[in-house]
Amino acid sequence: MAGVNDVPWLSDDEQRMWRQWMGLNAELLATLNRETQADAGLSNADYQVLVVLTDSAEGRIRVSELAAALQWERSRVSHHVARMEKRDLVSRRGCPDDGRGAFVRITETGRAAIERAAPGHVRTVRRLVFDALSADEVAQLGEIFHRLRSRVGRSTG
Repeated sequence: MAGVNDVPWLSDDEQRMWRQWMGLNAELLATLNRETQADAGLSNADYQVLVVLTDSAEGRIRVSELAAALQWERSRVSHHVARMEKRDLVSRRGCPDDGRGAFVRITETGRAAIERAAPGHVRTVRRLVFDALSADEVAQLGEIFHRLRSRVGRSTG
């Protein structure tokens, strides 16, 4: 078992950057949530679900695929979809070829909600992120995010 002295602790600069990243992430998500809620009555989670559904060719996706796309546990997807169903944003139907599976489908109400929310969402993302960066910085950040995401997927502890 590794001891405390075996841990490669973060340097002061690394710790400062990590805390800035965590704070930025929290602030961005909170701002997007507030503005999307005000614009269209959607939470960030609602918006994410609707984006995945509108990106699918048929406006529907299996619950398991939705969970994978969102990086959520299936139980979280099920609970959230149930709340969205009550607001007529989505509907859930069984899979004809798999009695245990289910499809989540965007409704007309859900489509109208994301169409209301998307322009404000994009304006907010542009204002808070992309307007502060040059094209080169956007490209660099994209490369950095790609590299980090590839490592996260391989992390096992």
